[in-house]
Amino acid sequence: MYTPRRIEGHPTWLDPDGIKIYTISAQDRPVNQAPYLSRLTEVKKRKAVTWAATPAFAIFHDGASFRYLVLAWWGNDNELFTSVSVQTETGWIEDPARYSFCLYDLEVFWHERKYFIEFIYCARPSLESYRAKRYDNG
Repeated sequence: MYTPRRIEGHPTWLDPDGIKIYTISAQDRPVNQAPYLSRLTEVKKRKAVTWAATPAFAIFHDGASFRYLVLAWWGNDNELFTSVSVQTETGWIEDPARYSFCLYDLEVFWHERKYFIEFIYCARPSLESYRAKRYDNG
């Protein structure tokens, strides 16, 4: 059954390349970001993306059963690419046949779509302005 989850995103939550960080908690408490940060670095290394110049966001989602790390980035003019990692009992895995983002993550996606249109997919793109805009329902 659907019940809203705590979603937080603060302007200071950026990784070293400027990727916006959001957290979602099924337990309605602040998310410890530490377990996610090393995985985010690892996933980024596997992708042929110039992260410092790319509009992107990550969701650190403490789900009901697992931790989910969703990394999403804009490319090819107006396409949103995603990578989903799940921390299982044996470690982090990325398996698109088994795991994906969920309906709670889509709330962040919707707001990020609006920010992308407003600040990037426009007459005067501004990556700095895009990175400064956040959704937060916490």
